[in-house]
Amino acid sequence: MTTILIRGARILGGAPSDILLRDGVVAETGDLAGAKAGHTVDADGLIALPGLVDLHTHLREPGREDAETVETGTQAAARGGYTAVHAMANTSPVADTAGVVEQVWRLGQEFGHCDVQPVGAVTSGLEGRQLAELGAMADSAARVRVFSDDGKCVSDAVLMRRALEYVKAFGGVVAQHAQEPRLTEGAQLNEGEVSARLGLTGWPAVAEEAIIARDCLLAAHVGSRLHVCHVSTAGSVEIIRWAKSKGWDVTAEVTPHHLLLTDSCAERSPLGPYNPIYKVNPPLRTADDVRALREALADGTIDCVATDHAPHPVEDKETEWGAAAMGMIGLETALSVVQEAMVETGLLDWAGVADRMSARPARIGRLAGHGRPIEAGAPGNVTLYDPSVRQPVDPSAMASKSRNTPYEGLTLPGRVVATFLRGRPTVLEGKLV
Repeated sequence: MTTILIRGARILGGAPSDILLRDGVVAETGDLAGAKAGHTVDADGLIALPGLVDLHTHLREPGREDAETVETGTQAAARGGYTAVHAMANTSPVADTAGVVEQVWRLGQEFGHCDVQPVGAVTSGLEGRQLAELGAMADSAARVRVFSDDGKCVSDAVLMRRALEYVKAFGGVVAQHAQEPRLTEGAQLNEGEVSARLGLTGWPAVAEEAIIARDCLLAAHVGSRLHVCHVSTAGSVEIIRWAKSKGWDVTAEVTPHHLLLTDSCAERSPLGPYNPIYKVNPPLRTADDVRALREALADGTIDCVATDHAPHPVEDKETEWGAAAMGMIGLETALSVVQEAMVETGLLDWAGVADRMSARPARIGRLAGHGRPIEAGAPGNVTLYDPSVRQPVDPSAMASKSRNTPYEGLTLPGRVVATFLRGRPTVLEGKLV
């Protein structure tokens, strides 16, 4: 399909407009009654958004193909409306060399249903002892610009300073998993009333906030870019707001699950108490934290939504809480959760959603071909979304290889109807192409 005509889509929720995709780009928009195309898509009542971009996806390949692969993970991404994802470095082997990031990038080129941009590790083996091959990864075919030890914190202040200094030379960014390890030894759930009642070791908010404060100061000291992964506490929001007020180059993300769920899910939910589907890093926090995160995303203190899509095989989640792996899948439900938490509460309009889920993450990740407005000359990366439907979440119907979604049994709004990557459909009528 080299030419596709989308009829009557509401770009960013505005008035109905036609969109003509030709040879990989947006050729025209507006009233295109006389336009001809090889394929026509009826988009009456659908919202058109620029293709979504995820800054934080775990594709697990190489090494944990039992949980996810580049192929299945990007299928899930396409069904969620994504045209680009950043693949995190905690694979096996770790993506800490030019060879491994190029392997992931080439897998994306060959099997990806969206663009796959590898994230390089900050330290060798994620061990926090010495810097990884940052320059070599930046110069590789993968052109890595985001570096993260996600899953582990770069807790050594000197090493973190050196990383920030190093990436400055090529416009890179260090994406920090903010978790002071000594304060979270054995931690299982947000430290508070719920963890006390359940007898689970508490995970204090200060363990996140202390690292964010330190790293904001370090980034300012060396004049480099810092990105804060999966912000989860009200205190973290205030520190990031303060850093931005100083003009420091600090950005931040929040996950869909931290915008919707609270630590009370571990105690009472449709899936029952102590269900490790709710075990995640950082942990689900309180209702007050959720409120602060929503407000921060709305006012721009938090720049973007990132899924932290973390697939696990059944045996790693269906066990007792203490032994279960941390993480949730989220690519296929992210837009629905954002509609529920942000749009239907009046905190964001659809233009705001496009900014937080496409434009800003593309800018932070330095993805030149993504995050552009839907206008003539832009790459044909478009998502068509129906906000009017509500449907129950069915894990068995998901494209991801894993089923560890926390939304099973819930009814969420919206459905991705179609996704176009450079004018080529990857999803039509909600089904993979």
